Amino acid sequence: MAYTNFTVETDADGIALVTWDMPGKSMNVFTAEVMDELNAILDATVADAAVKGVVFTSGKSSFSGGADLSMIKSMFSLYQDEKAKDPAATAQKLFNLVGRMTGLFRKLETCGKPWVSAINGTCMGGAFELSLACHGRVASNAKSVKIALPEVKVGLFPGAGGTQRVSRLADAQSALQMMTTGQSLTAARAKAMNLVHQVVEPDQLIPAAKQMIKDGLKPVAPWDEKGFKAPGGGIWTPAAAQLWPAAPAILRRETSGNYPAALAILKCVYEGLQVPFDTGLKIEQRYFTHVLQTTEAYSMIRSLFISMQELGKGARRPAGQPKTELKNVGVVGAGFMGASIAYVTAAAGIPVTLIDRDIEAATKGKGVGEGLVKDSISKGRMTQDEGAALLSRITPSADYSDLKDADLVIEAVFEDREVKKAVIEAVEAVLPPTAVFASNTSTLPITGLAKNSKRPADFIGVHFFSPVEKMMLTEVILGKETGDRAIAVALDYVAAIKKTPIVVNDTRGFFVNRCVFRYIHEAYDMLIEGVPAAMIENAAKMAGMPVGPLALNDEVAIDLSYKILKATVADLGEKAVDPRHMQLVTGLVEREGRLGRKNAKGFYEYPPKPAKKSLWPGLRELYPQKKADEVDVGVLKQRFLVTIALEAARTIEEGIVTDPREADVGSILGFGFAPYTGGALSYIDGMGVKTFVDLCEKLAAAYGPHFQPTALLKDMAAKGETFYGRFDPYRVEKAA
Repeated sequence: MAYTNFTVETDADGIALVTWDMPGKSMNVFTAEVMDELNAILDATVADAAVKGVVFTSGKSSFSGGADLSMIKSMFSLYQDEKAKDPAATAQKLFNLVGRMTGLFRKLETCGKPWVSAINGTCMGGAFELSLACHGRVASNAKSVKIALPEVKVGLFPGAGGTQRVSRLADAQSALQMMTTGQSLTAARAKAMNLVHQVVEPDQLIPAAKQMIKDGLKPVAPWDEKGFKAPGGGIWTPAAAQLWPAAPAILRRETSGNYPAALAILKCVYEGLQVPFDTGLKIEQRYFTHVLQTTEAYSMIRSLFISMQELGKGARRPAGQPKTELKNVGVVGAGFMGASIAYVTAAAGIPVTLIDRDIEAATKGKGVGEGLVKDSISKGRMTQDEGAALLSRITPSADYSDLKDADLVIEAVFEDREVKKAVIEAVEAVLPPTAVFASNTSTLPITGLAKNSKRPADFIGVHFFSPVEKMMLTEVILGKETGDRAIAVALDYVAAIKKTPIVVNDTRGFFVNRCVFRYIHEAYDMLIEGVPAAMIENAAKMAGMPVGPLALNDEVAIDLSYKILKATVADLGEKAVDPRHMQLVTGLVEREGRLGRKNAKGFYEYPPKPAKKSLWPGLRELYPQKKADEVDVGVLKQRFLVTIALEAARTIEEGIVTDPREADVGSILGFGFAPYTGGALSYIDGMGVKTFVDLCEKLAAAYGPHFQPTALLKDMAAKGETFYGRFDPYRVEKAA
């Protein structure tokens, strides 16, 4: 029988090699068709007496990334479309749908013939759950191998037998850590956890897998053998008595109870280890069905899985523009930011010319890349040869004429209009007519900078976040005259360096910084009210933010906040800034000399390592302090999330952001807005716009007019609308 997604070849020893190689896709993914074909292959190999065993592998450079977007969407669509009609029947349908993959993998596991999974490259999610159902697992020792069950990062958990098999192969503590964090494992680490049987050279992967079958691999899972005991003895042991009371407390410390899927993992493992394996699978299926119905899962899947992939694949790219193959990129400004941009460009295989005022400064900038390469080599992420090849693609220079062949030039010089004006003029004097000029400015409007250009249609903003090599987001900012070709080139570049873009229209602070400074300014308000600094930081983290606002302000630099406040007053007048904020920041910078982490003095003290940072005791002297029991932590949490979400809503109302996917993805990737909400707009949609408006009005009455809901929000509340309904990002697709 011929298959679309698989080939099956049986050798002289009776071993069938099943190769998963989906046509037209860069990576194998699970779809309904893939599962149908896999089920047919399973039936055929069982029925064929000549087949003694099966080796399952991938025909691509990676094994599989797990489930396909369309399959995930279908589950949510089913629930969202039908739950109002008959909630119980819809839940039962969802339960049955969830159980399909579980049932297929269990059928494989009990088919009576040995299956061996030969793992190359990325093997994640459902693909690793399939491998766990195989009787043997062999992995390549190549650096590209990444084994993980990362579902918790998008609001779900391993629901096709993962919680039950991992906890019966590895010790419970390691199993819980792997699944509740979604961490990636190397092949060696997976073997150490007993999740993989052998690790071999890449060219030995299939031979080793076949040899396992030849050596008499039993077609029975350990938990199906009589007398099986989980590693460590299961739940009722002295060691377990220490682990299980602590596990929920540790999880709550790490997540503040914001992630239903993480808690469900604990429940699946704890309950599943006390019952027979098939009952454990039913427990897992029940919890997975429950988690699928939560707002958190729906919002996280939409933003962190579906929207991120759509944006990364060019959802906002103008139609009809040919793809740009970047052959040379120029970066002007070899400071830390520019040097880091040059590094990620070279890491993507693109030659880059790094320009500064003199060759010494440019060479020093390349040194930033050399440091990053050295660090990667020391951590085993890169070989010496790979590092040398990367650095060979960075050419330092002080001569603007070296940009004559550039397809794209990115300026990353000081945030000074005159300095940028000089750079724009110098670059355009040598830039080829087909090239695009991009500014990495974080504060200056692109339209204003483009006035210094003779080619405003080819002028755009590409705003990176620090540290560039780690932060996955870029803002692509459109000036009033930016043309489609410039947008396409910028998005092609962002795709080449493997970052996620959001496209925003021009405004002061663009999208991310506007939201970030609302977060920081709310902390200023709380300090001025006398809320203890430790409560401010802890409440923010309990709300789901990765870093407290005061710590974040130290990272971006308090004197930068000072400069931004002064620039805002200069441009917009004194009423544009809260005078209490100006007084607080002026005192910290001018009187106390506290600039942030960069001079080891900010809201925090930064003693020499290994000592940890701690809040500056002087904060208690700035304003009369409230007692802890006078402060409602729940309200603090609300204030942080609401003020950011309100700012995101304003950017939609002002036409700065036009696609809700970009506001959500940008808020999470840009500054870590409580990921369990799905992003700033999903936070509003998740509770309902009317509920959000009522909450805003309540906070405005108690804490100031900056919490007043906007006209758009009031209108949406009255009409019962959502952001994803009113600003449907798929409306063009549906109309077609």
